[in-house]
Amino acid sequence: MQELVAARGLAKWFGALRVVDDVSLAVAPGEALGIIGPNGAGKTTLFNLLGGDYAADAGTIAFAGRDVTRLGPAERARLGIGRTYQIADPFLKLTVFENALVAATFGARRGARDAEALAVEALRATQLLPKANRAAGSLPLLDRKRLELARALATEPRLLLLDEIAGGLTEAEAHEVVALVREIAAAGVAIVWIEHVVHALFAVATRLIVMADGRTFAEGEPRAVLDRPEVRRLYLGIEA
Repeated sequence: MQELVAARGLAKWFGALRVVDDVSLAVAPGEALGIIGPNGAGKTTLFNLLGGDYAADAGTIAFAGRDVTRLGPAERARLGIGRTYQIADPFLKLTVFENALVAATFGARRGARDAEALAVEALRATQLLPKANRAAGSLPLLDRKRLELARALATEPRLLLLDEIAGGLTEAEAHEVVALVREIAAAGVAIVWIEHVVHALFAVATRLIVMADGRTFAEGEPRAVLDRPEVRRLYLGIEA
């Protein structure tokens, strides 16, 4: 498999607690990898390691053939690693367009004209262009999730890390977000997606990783993984 991102032996400690313990993964260009697991499994910490918010205590991360293990989030964003956060937290007093423009300017490091074009395209892709001049603080949850996606897209990612982008939405709203993510994946952006809304992952992911206690518990084709009795016991509370 041609690897866009490859993490090897990642580990992260907080005091005596090992939150991520020897986790490895690889994602090819255009691939969609889903990650699930019970609360406290280490999923978000793993994302923070991949995105650069946390420094790894052990292991390496390569992106597009370059070792990025010691790079911070801003440097990784400029190389093409974008991400969303579980709690959408835009600049509330800025407009929707201004939020996307900030991401394009500082994430993609574009000049004024190019940054404006990137911001507009990101809002068009997430169906937010008609609301471009609204204050971000006035948006309902679904549109805040769209804006979270738009801000990530405005950085021109080759790899997009999605942290529970469907969380808190109604079923109908989750379907709308899934449709957006499918379009992003179809455009060739590699995706790693943490999600508790499993049916949302199934609509996009081609491969699934289950985490437990900071480690990889199972990996493979999504349906086959969830059909394993040990995964059902761990994640769904269903006895074989």
